[in-house]
Amino acid sequence: MKKKKIDLSNMSALLVLIVLCILLSIAEPAFHSFANFINILQQVTVIAVLALGVNIVIFTGGIDISVGSVVAFSGIVMGKLVVEGGMPSIVGVAAALVIGAACGTFNGIMIAKFKLQPMIATLAMMSMARGAALTLAGGETITGYSDGFRWIGIGTVPGTQIPVQIIFMILLYLLFYYIMKYRKFGRYIYSIGGNEEATRLSGINVDKFKTLAYTLSGLCAAIASVILVAKLNSAQSTAGQDYEMDAIASCVIGGTSLLGGFGSVWGTFVGAIIMIVIRNGLNLLNVSANLQKLVIGVVILLAVLADSIRNKAAKK
Repeated sequence: MKKKKIDLSNMSALLVLIVLCILLSIAEPAFHSFANFINILQQVTVIAVLALGVNIVIFTGGIDISVGSVVAFSGIVMGKLVVEGGMPSIVGVAAALVIGAACGTFNGIMIAKFKLQPMIATLAMMSMARGAALTLAGGETITGYSDGFRWIGIGTVPGTQIPVQIIFMILLYLLFYYIMKYRKFGRYIYSIGGNEEATRLSGINVDKFKTLAYTLSGLCAAIASVILVAKLNSAQSTAGQDYEMDAIASCVIGGTSLLGGFGSVWGTFVGAIIMIVIRNGLNLLNVSANLQKLVIGVVILLAVLADSIRNKAAKK
């Protein structure tokens, strides 16, 4: 029965996306051009990768609002090593991934072992990671990455116009889909979100898997940072601001329940695309940035209301 619900959730998000694309294509013919399609996928990459990690955390019934700051922190560390320290790009990337995973693991330990509320623990990490990024960068932007490294963010698949970053994103989603659907890790994560105490009584190490969920969230934030830095050719201590809200919104719009135990990987991917399609369409229609924030806020509110209605219906 649960599988059917998840599939229906995916279909609902996909239907919203299709209707949205049709309406925007009618309002602005340039919207459905191939160039704009590629542009949308390029814009969605960073948020979609972020949302992928946050989604795993929400499956457990938790939340992670630190990912935007972790994007900045891991990017600055990478910049310090590669640009200012002269280290090979692979060393900088590895360091960024370690930093991201470490931040996530710290969140997980605070939440699983010390029983802090997820909002409080990740709020503290959001402040610490942002402060660390600002301190390391000294308010400066770190630029000057090699062409080889920048290929991650601006390169294309040979013989096509498909950006490499899109391929990375899709491969990452395929990997997480496999893990969540076919491996015991995925079953345990859903089980924790559905009923944590029952999962613990069944002999599953709940603390371990909750910590792993937050570790993956931090790791995805670092991967998103690598793509962002390669795309922009710069690491900034102010990077990633409001990204956590976009990531959470992508999950909810895609059908993931904020109460945990319900949702899907591909639903989140569709949710992230919906977020970017709305922004892209509003830009093409010359809607002001302030009004765009209002529209996005309304969309998020409607998604949360839909989640609330779905949860109430499931309890009946």
